[in-house]
Amino acid sequence: MQSDTPLVREAAREDLHAVLFLYSHMHDADESADLHTLQAAWEGILADPRTHLFILESGGVPVATCVLHILQNLTRGARPYGLIENVVTHREFRNRGFGTTLLTHALKCAWEQGCYKVMLLTGRREQNVFSLYEKAGFVRGVKEGLIAYPPPGGR
Repeated sequence: MQSDTPLVREAAREDLHAVLFLYSHMHDADESADLHTLQAAWEGILADPRTHLFILESGGVPVATCVLHILQNLTRGARPYGLIENVVTHREFRNRGFGTTLLTHALKCAWEQGCYKVMLLTGRREQNVFSLYEKAGFVRGVKEGLIAYPPPGGR
């Protein structure tokens, strides 16, 4: 019998389709990639010891995921910093605390690896999204986030 207690774990080789399914709950539309490209990226993620793709399961079902990248650094005593990306909870499982549990786990991992800070950007504007991040320990208004995209036709 599966426990209803959420379990956060690192993704395994067999989790690619579950993660891609969860990503379909992040954006209404996203760029597609062929299976070979996805598989190569997946293998790279799994092989990188500084990249942690976490999956939160409830009742044995993957319901949320995020990625934590640990980046080398030469400032702050050469302590690394973290970047969290691709935070998503399945639409039917939102507002149950799963996102907070997942992000708390990711932050704990970052602190255990000596990160002096962890950054997270969101393109969402809904107050409940900001509330989720703040509940997990993120602080708004400390720094300003900026993003650059490649020029049209560039990669």
